Amino acid sequence: MNTPWQNLPTDLAVAMRPRLPAAVRAIATAVRESPGAGAGEKFERDVRTAVKVALDRFLDLAGTREPALPPRIREVFVALGAAEARENRGPETLLASLRIASRLLLRTATEALGELRPVSVAEVIDLSDATSAFIDELATACTDGLARQLREQAGEGDRRRRQVADLLLTGGSSPEVVREAAAGIGWPGVDTVVPVLLPPDQARDARFRFGADGVVAERGRDAVLLLRGGPRSERAALTGALHGREAVVGPALHWTEAPQAVRLAERTAELVTPGAEPVFADDHFAVLALRGEPAALPVLTARRLAPLAGLRAGQREAFLVTLESWLRHWGSRSAVAAELFVHPQTVSYRLNRLRELLGDDLDDPRARFELLLVLTYRSRSSEAPPP
Repeated sequence: MNTPWQNLPTDLAVAMRPRLPAAVRAIATAVRESPGAGAGEKFERDVRTAVKVALDRFLDLAGTREPALPPRIREVFVALGAAEARENRGPETLLASLRIASRLLLRTATEALGELRPVSVAEVIDLSDATSAFIDELATACTDGLARQLREQAGEGDRRRRQVADLLLTGGSSPEVVREAAAGIGWPGVDTVVPVLLPPDQARDARFRFGADGVVAERGRDAVLLLRGGPRSERAALTGALHGREAVVGPALHWTEAPQAVRLAERTAELVTPGAEPVFADDHFAVLALRGEPAALPVLTARRLAPLAGLRAGQREAFLVTLESWLRHWGSRSAVAAELFVHPQTVSYRLNRLRELLGDDLDDPRARFELLLVLTYRSRSSEAPPP
């Protein structure tokens, strides 16, 4: 599909980049000085950030068919609209600011190209079309944020989200009850849940920032954000979204195991003090298991042995026994063959298949230790006498 910015001059970014800091200052100043605009250091900082993000994105779009605003950038302007609603300012002020930004962006882009080379009338028209379309996308994102915040302030959304958070944290509810409650906040269903522990003062921001995909429970000592499984709950996305928020991220488990996932996050917080970068419980399962946390080993076992889940029961058992022996004997195939009373070629075949299934984990010291830990736990559990 064609986009308005597909026709932009390919040298627009080259012309504009050197002028970008000055353009950000000029546009941010004009927006702050517009009638009805907000005031204060936070407002000025938010406006400057939004202008910089917008200009950077506009230059990146030149000559492409990409959508105007990928999710992480759109979220900036959704948040800007929500902030306007929290300050009891309506959409008129916001849209007026965007019109100012549109005019200045077009003027700056045209002047920058003109200093580089002659600019044709067709190029000015293309610049005007692309600028207007881009600003329209920003306006849509801002008004979406404003509308969402207004709905939140109405109270019903908060009540329903608190209900979902309570059901997940408490555990034991029937699937029908949980599904109905989830549908009430716009979730089409619930499968996996990722808990995030945050400081208490982060609750409001988390409630808005993850409103479509998460629910927040405030517990006095902390806030628990419960994210439904999806792109926004993946590690890479959370690493960026939670930067600087002193967050501890629990494991992604089925919603029926949400209390266990929260407990693992809590135990991880006891081990590692969260800072600028979020702490992930997934990185500490082995330590938690060695410290006697009963929920850690089953989760670690499921993660480490997941690649073998598709094998037949008998074949999987043989591979696991071989793997445990190989890890204990530091990779000596002859020692494994002697211990298991099988031919060395059988050991080689099994290990080759294990390498296909487990990949680089067999060469990673940490992964090898965790594999040995879960396999030792598995062997001892099977040897335990019946109660």
